[in-house]
Amino acid sequence: MKILIANRGEIALRIASTAWRLGHEVVGVTTAVDAASQHARVLNAVTVSSYLDGAAIIGAAQNAGCSAIHPGYGFLSENADFARDVNNAGLTWIGPNADVINSMGSKINARAIAESAGVPLIPGYAESQVDDDLRSAAERIGYPVLIKASAGGGGRGIRIVEIADQFASALDEARNEAERAFGDSSVIVERYVQQPRHVEVQLIGDKHGRVEHLGTRECSVQRRYQKLFEEAPAPNLPDTTREGLHEAAVRLGTAVGYDSAGTVEFVVDGSSGEFFFLEMNTRLQVEHPVTEEITGLDLVELMINVADGQPLPAELDEVTFTGHACEARIAAEDASQGFMPSIGTIDILEVPANVRWDSGVVAGSSITPHFDSMVAKLIVSGSDRPAALAAMRSALDELLIAGVTTTTGFHRWLLDQDALVDARVTTRLLDAIELPVSPDLATDIAAALWREHRRGGASNVWSEIGSLPMTPHAHQRSLGLRSDDGEIHEVAETSEGLSSNPVRSLIDDSTRRIVINVSGHTQAFTVVSRTERWAADPTGRSAGGDALVSPFPAVIAEVRVSPGDELKGGDVAVVIEAMKMLHSITASGAATVSEVLVAVGDQVAGGQELIRLTSENE
Repeated sequence: MKILIANRGEIALRIASTAWRLGHEVVGVTTAVDAASQHARVLNAVTVSSYLDGAAIIGAAQNAGCSAIHPGYGFLSENADFARDVNNAGLTWIGPNADVINSMGSKINARAIAESAGVPLIPGYAESQVDDDLRSAAERIGYPVLIKASAGGGGRGIRIVEIADQFASALDEARNEAERAFGDSSVIVERYVQQPRHVEVQLIGDKHGRVEHLGTRECSVQRRYQKLFEEAPAPNLPDTTREGLHEAAVRLGTAVGYDSAGTVEFVVDGSSGEFFFLEMNTRLQVEHPVTEEITGLDLVELMINVADGQPLPAELDEVTFTGHACEARIAAEDASQGFMPSIGTIDILEVPANVRWDSGVVAGSSITPHFDSMVAKLIVSGSDRPAALAAMRSALDELLIAGVTTTTGFHRWLLDQDALVDARVTTRLLDAIELPVSPDLATDIAAALWREHRRGGASNVWSEIGSLPMTPHAHQRSLGLRSDDGEIHEVAETSEGLSSNPVRSLIDDSTRRIVINVSGHTQAFTVVSRTERWAADPTGRSAGGDALVSPFPAVIAEVRVSPGDELKGGDVAVVIEAMKMLHSITASGAATVSEVLVAVGDQVAGGQELIRLTSENE
């Protein structure tokens, strides 16, 4: 079989690794803005106009002599029309059949099917899209309620409504976001569970009517309904709840004739153990590696074999779950700045041994605003849950990524939170707890350098440092460092009183780069010359507040102001989109809009002016 992988990044490479192991040939696809990516190089990818251009992707498969297409996740993976077009072109679709995708693609339709299959549902309403009917339903259900888009997923088109006065505005926001994201503004109103856990069941089915479950996953650590940390099996579940989840998922899969890998997602009430159907994802999930780790199965292999008409292997009758596994989604985001995207080039990447690292980047890879922010998935396993959590802590302490800010420090902080350690996490965890602030690691940088020096490491760097910014004293040296944000620091270190924190450090002689990891928090610096330390601000930023600027490269999603508009502090002027996330640019104080410099759809650079303002005191 020759397989075209209609995806990018880590999932394209992950699918390819299994396909190659099974003896299949592989063809990749890429786009003009993604042509330098790792998957494009490794898979000798064919360039198409977009990862969403189904006709071009099918044409590329045919031109390359492929017999099958694997869609991965995201993009066209849950597009029933695309799946049908693949089959109509005489190609094999490595995924569930188009009818199943279509039936589960609408949450309204999926609820009806789940109800007929006897799967528990959260009390909700979707019979009408008239505003008054939806508002009345919310009152009958009782606040708080959840408004969520009927189509799509990924946390878009969802709003929590605490009181009746918030309903109208929340409905408008959810509809507008759903229309923009999915081309469908229909919504569901349902009861909001107060202690919600997000637990899912992995399914695998074949084309001979057999459907099996492969256990549970816990996916409750979320931000903006995006999963951040997953583990398998889901911990701290009553046996009756776990068995009920397994049975309900298989019942639903059997009812729709499920014939590939897929996931049934549930909301579990953390106080009662009750569970309710949430949605069915008719594709491979991002978090599938943790299931593979505890079952010893390869889900991509099962998908390929099932698509080829093979029955599921007999041993799936009694799947053995061994140990515990965790996955941290390492994203190019700064958790201390509201998870702001971080864009740049990864110049240093060192991954600890004895972990699974599913990634589409290497040292030298660029992180751009064109795609989501995930850099890699860090997966570890252990004999039990405490052992797996300990292995994840150790891996996060050892991981070094320089050039962009990542969520490694956030994940290391998360691993020490009582709610996670005690398996009491709900999807509201990050709403109810103060997020960490990136620490000042200057003392630890000095400690790392001094330790390297004392044990004879980094001799080249130390000799160069001695001729540039280091001032020899009996017990103290000073060092000029430029951080990746352009700020220049002067760090003093002494042979006494150094930080006792465990420090993972790397010193690159050729680039004068210093990278350290202290409890998951990674910082990178470049040694600078003595004169450079006293230069003007290298960022060139103006101290004036007469304009609103984009904090990073992005696309303009909304412009909410016009020349002459009066703004007050906190008013949203522009909404930008980067890495599939929306960010509001707000006024810092009272001002008048003097000029609008951008329009919806414009691509802007980091630091580019968007709106010019005249403040009240001018």
